[in-house]
Amino acid sequence: QVQLVESGGGLVQAGGSLRLSCAASGNIFNINNMGWYRQAPGKQRALVATITASSATDYADSVKGRFTISRDNAKNTVYLQMNSLKPEDTAVYYCNAAVSTTATWTRYLTYWGQGTQVTVSS
Repeated sequence: QVQLVESGGGLVQAGGSLRLSCAASGNIFNINNMGWYRQAPGKQRALVATITASSATDYADSVKGRFTISRDNAKNTVYLQMNSLKPEDTAVYYCNAAVSTTATWTRYLTYWGQGTQVTVSS
């Protein structure tokens, strides 16, 4: 099986920075797209940023210019550098990844992490 484990969340003042990490482990054969999503209280889960296997990136308009997604393929890890944080960035942040395993080979399944809380105080 595959596990995604996030870390790096916490409490920060507005204008501050945090760096989230998400490491994938298990019987991984290959990882395609990876991404970060967030869910604020009372709202649906929303896309924050994605990154392809060749490191092409895409961002939600609300975080462009402030957040940067990156990945380390050797470590099966995706990162989210969050700068100039705002109170409206407060949410549980989830990573996901499209992963093929030694059992599925070329068939990719999407896995999710357990989430990490980010709280931005005003």
